[in-house]
Amino acid sequence: MEKVVVALGGNALQAPDSLATAEAQLEVIKTTTVYLADIIEEGYNLIVAHGNGPQVGRIVIQNEVADSVTPAMPFDVCGAMSQGMIGYHMQQALGDELRSRGINKPVATIVTQVVVDKDDDAFKNPTKPIGPFYTKEEADKIAEEKGYVMVEDSGRGYRRVVASPTPQRIVEIETVKTLVNNNNIVITVGGGGIPVIEEDGKLSGAAAVIDKDLASQRLAEDTDADILVILTGVPRVAINFGKPDQKELDVVTPEKMRQYAAEGHFAPGSMLPKVIAAIEFAESKPGRKAVIASLDKAKEALKGESGTIIEA
Repeated sequence: MEKVVVALGGNALQAPDSLATAEAQLEVIKTTTVYLADIIEEGYNLIVAHGNGPQVGRIVIQNEVADSVTPAMPFDVCGAMSQGMIGYHMQQALGDELRSRGINKPVATIVTQVVVDKDDDAFKNPTKPIGPFYTKEEADKIAEEKGYVMVEDSGRGYRRVVASPTPQRIVEIETVKTLVNNNNIVITVGGGGIPVIEEDGKLSGAAAVIDKDLASQRLAEDTDADILVILTGVPRVAINFGKPDQKELDVVTPEKMRQYAAEGHFAPGSMLPKVIAAIEFAESKPGRKAVIASLDKAKEALKGESGTIIEA
């Protein structure tokens, strides 16, 4: 049975800003888990990772608004809250979907810490978008009032950005492997994992969001997965994106993808981390491959019928 790590974007688990209630989020997740159940039904051993950008941003806002009533939680704690919230919804929805298909596999969420380097340059140059989208005027006002760094995000509006350090070690990896090896579907490294700094054998939280694609690549290597599937909003990776000569990629070598990345074809805040994660996983061991595809074509992408496949 091939082992597959699937990385879901936070936006695949979150209702639109205008409908961002817990009930609406659960309905979106119910739709998403249908596609995950399709993969499981095909016989793959599935491990699920996910982003948390929209969710953790909203949790931070809720904490700030309520600060006059109760002390706001620090950023790493907000990340843990988002892991628990999303994991709860996912394991409930996926469990229900599997049972409706007669598939008896337990689903469990692991609140996951990921070690980062306190001297990582990312802490000096925040790039990871979180929270809702704003107009430029709204973003300028928030930046002035709160001191946040606000940037334009892929033509969709402006969002707050925070540090995104490189993941170095998944603290709970042995627990994850034990569960996976005992027929459990595990939801882990939610939001890229809670970033922690390790000093003198002790861990402490850091104000950052680890890129979920890079954390998923680390997870896939550490669990000895065969395939890393990164799901996004487009059916394939493209070069010259948005231009008249745009070209979608189907099967590409890691070397060719590195060339395209060096030529600047992939946006740093969106597609580039996915491409880097895919390249590094495909190169990590002979026989491994990475797939970047849309959520609704996940099953087809694993069969080579959709998506961009990166393999040597």
